[in-house]
Amino acid sequence: MGTVAGSITCANAAEARKIANALLRKRLVACANILPKIESHYWWKGKMCKSSEALLIIKTRKNLAKKIIKEIKALHSYELPVIEFFDSTLNKEAAAWIEKETAKK
Repeated sequence: MGTVAGSITCANAAEARKIANALLRKRLVACANILPKIESHYWWKGKMCKSSEALLIIKTRKNLAKKIIKEIKALHSYELPVIEFFDSTLNKEAAAWIEKETAKK
């Protein structure tokens, strides 16, 4: 099936926790890590911007990406949340753990 890591910038750590908990409860991710304070620089609506955000990192199966995107869009405060997925190469034990924890119960 394949494992992926994902990253989502959030308005703050509370929002990242809310999204992480929802994804975990629905078994869409095996793990979520929150970096509570990052500084982001970006273009938005023609202007260069800077803000403090939180970064949510998730570990999951590749075939769950569409469900995860839908869930995040429903919960996220941003007009345009950035949801990135990266193929990951894991040791077999970690990959098996992700597969097991994101399987339907």
